[in-house]
Amino acid sequence: MSGGKPGKIKAMLPGTFDPPTNGHLNLIKRSARLFDSLDVVVADNISKKCLFTAEERMDMLQSMLAPYGNVRVVTWNGLVVDYAKKEQIHVMVRGVRALVDFGYEFELAMTNKQLNPDLEVLFMPTDPNYFVLRSSAIKEMAAFGADISKMVPKAVAEKLRNKVKLLT
Repeated sequence: MSGGKPGKIKAMLPGTFDPPTNGHLNLIKRSARLFDSLDVVVADNISKKCLFTAEERMDMLQSMLAPYGNVRVVTWNGLVVDYAKKEQIHVMVRGVRALVDFGYEFELAMTNKQLNPDLEVLFMPTDPNYFVLRSSAIKEMAAFGADISKMVPKAVAEKLRNKVKLLT
């Protein structure tokens, strides 16, 4: 199984990343150690109401992941299986926090497998330090002025505080 160059395993980790959390970064860093290259695919999905634009989310991730030479951050506004086909990626990494996440992710993986039989989905359990981090909960806490400094990188916390101020 290779994508691109012989012997090189390319993987992708898709998500909304609204905003990127320490849990997301942990999954990305762990995945980057396992694969020759990793594409972090920022979903630009019009059906999801995001606080940050796809470009803002991509910029935040790019600055945080710059030290990782094998990680590329891109936006995509279609099906992730189509991105995988286009880029010849055969592995998708999905983070799971709990049984509820697994049920949803498993169904999604089966659907993706039907759409792209060459795509393998690997489930990576969340690091226990980031078990309860949900972007939606973090946004809500930030809107109420809670301390989110341990949940998101410093630059993200600042952007999030500024964004929720504009909305109130």
